[in-house]
Amino acid sequence: MPRPYAVRVTATLENRPAPAVRPSVRRGSALADRLMPALPDDRAVSWLVALAITIFGGVLRFADLARPKAVVFDETYYMKDAFSLLRWGFEKSFVDGANDKILASDGNWRTLDVFGTGPSFVVHPPVGKWTIALGEYAFGLTPFGWRFSVAALGTLAILITVRVARRLTRSTLIGAIAGFLMAIDGMAISMSRTALLDGTLMFWVLVAFACLLLDRDRTRRRLADRVWTYPDDKSAMTAIGTGLGPFTGLRPWRWAAGFALGMACATKWSGVWFVLAFGLMTVIWDVGMRRVVGVRTAEAWLGSVLEGILAAIAIVGTAVVVYVVSWSGWLLTTGGYDRQWADTNPASAMWAWVPAGLRSLLHYHAEMLNFHTHLTSPHSYQSNAWGWLLQTRPTSFFYESPTAGQSGCNVAKCSTEVVALGNPLIWWTATFALVHQSWRWFARRDWRSGAVVLAVLAGWLPWLGFQGRTIFTFYAVAFVPFLCIVLALTLGSVLGPSNALPWRRMTGGSVVALFLVSALVLSWFFYPVWTGDVIPYTAWQIRMWFPTWV
Repeated sequence: MPRPYAVRVTATLENRPAPAVRPSVRRGSALADRLMPALPDDRAVSWLVALAITIFGGVLRFADLARPKAVVFDETYYMKDAFSLLRWGFEKSFVDGANDKILASDGNWRTLDVFGTGPSFVVHPPVGKWTIALGEYAFGLTPFGWRFSVAALGTLAILITVRVARRLTRSTLIGAIAGFLMAIDGMAISMSRTALLDGTLMFWVLVAFACLLLDRDRTRRRLADRVWTYPDDKSAMTAIGTGLGPFTGLRPWRWAAGFALGMACATKWSGVWFVLAFGLMTVIWDVGMRRVVGVRTAEAWLGSVLEGILAAIAIVGTAVVVYVVSWSGWLLTTGGYDRQWADTNPASAMWAWVPAGLRSLLHYHAEMLNFHTHLTSPHSYQSNAWGWLLQTRPTSFFYESPTAGQSGCNVAKCSTEVVALGNPLIWWTATFALVHQSWRWFARRDWRSGAVVLAVLAGWLPWLGFQGRTIFTFYAVAFVPFLCIVLALTLGSVLGPSNALPWRRMTGGSVVALFLVSALVLSWFFYPVWTGDVIPYTAWQIRMWFPTWV
């Protein structure tokens, strides 16, 4: 007999403790297994694999990190802003020639004085610069010092990528493939070795995704434990799947995700797109969970949306608090740009209730928004977002052409370059994998495909709307981990299921192994131009495959 259509909650995850031992009368539960498929039982081995890949990737990122001994691309802004935050708590202006004076100094940030007399107008929030400042604090105002923290986060991102992919797929092998791709990709390597903000943004976005994935597993595991308290799956669905379905309570991993997304937004405003995408994603996951236990579709959506209000408080509310707190240095001092604006612009009506510091901060943000929406100055390395996935116009951060006897050059003419160019084999193949996983998302209803495709789109699609703005390919680093997971999922399909016929697994394994070896060789080939190594000019030329790469 069909259940009556009723808008009510009839079960919670909080009101029934999970049994210490699953009832012996149950031989198995397809419902519980569907809610929470078991993770592989190779926990220790999986961690060893993850750590080995992370160490390998770390070596690629930290090897001769101080090379080139120069201020690379937008490091001219961020390493100095980080220095200013250390000294003053806000971004101050600098004298002309500050870069040369810093490079010629002993790196002691406590005594070095290259500051101007007034504040600096900065257009990005502080977290990314504070991240750079941590390395400067520990290792000095040197190329190694201002690049250290970004390299550390880039290395940790490899570890998280492995663990996220493993948890998504329940496969240590697929997780290892995703992490390996992340470890050897040129965009990830060059951005980890350069003190820009986007590497920090990428790290916190990935952390947020990992937190929501853990939240999904934790919530479903607790619901699966409830299923085991009933004598059979039908009884469990009758009890749990009525009304709006189970109430899942306050979920700590959602709050953790809110913190991470707050840190992302407090690095660059483009983190907002991930807040929207991940918020939608976690609600859709909850709809799927309710449908599994038998809740009707309309009620499943209604219950998930109602609980989505709590998710919004946990994720968006926490992110907003973190974002505001990140401006503490500016708020608690008096010298920052526009800090005293409210003192000369008295408030009226409801604005009179807003503290002067916050009104000044809001005005400052309006100025920042105006800058970002009107940034149309042409740049030789600007790149339309349509070409990002194919790496049609990579960003060159640094280039010099030493001659014999200069900078270790032992031929007539050399080149040394740092270019944010992704491994072409990885990126071009991942573009096809993105289409494949999108198909799996819609045709096969594969939630794993949907999650990672959505994460890629959150980092890419919004930029398609800024056709007149000056933007760069290296912004794509924000979704590199997810692109690697997308490719790993497709390689998993090539590999075939674990229960496939031996010839199928052997064929698939051979293709995947050949691909990974080829990608590694290509990374070895391009590594000198990702890291500023001095190579003969002719060797540099053969690495510039297209005119748009120069």
